[in-house]
Amino acid sequence: MTSTVGDDRPRAAPRGGTAAGVGALLRQWRQQRRLSQLELALRADSSARHISFVETGKALPSRAMVLRLADHLEVPVRDRNALLLAAGYAPAFTETP
Repeated sequence: MTSTVGDDRPRAAPRGGTAAGVGALLRQWRQQRRLSQLELALRADSSARHISFVETGKALPSRAMVLRLADHLEVPVRDRNALLLAAGYAPAFTETP
């Protein structure tokens, strides 16, 4: 259950990550950054097919891949944690109020 909040940043569903959950969030970030799957794949040293599989939920990306895609999409740190949680991984960054 992905939704957007007032600041138009994609938000993740609660814990219990799924490939479809993280894929939808990554797609929203990619579209917000106006990148094609091919452009993102080239930047992240991946393939457009793999990006497509991740976005459609056919493949669950590794923790490293989630972080690499988030880096190339320039996702804020707090939202990187949301991506990791959506994929079923523990947050990588500490959050402060």
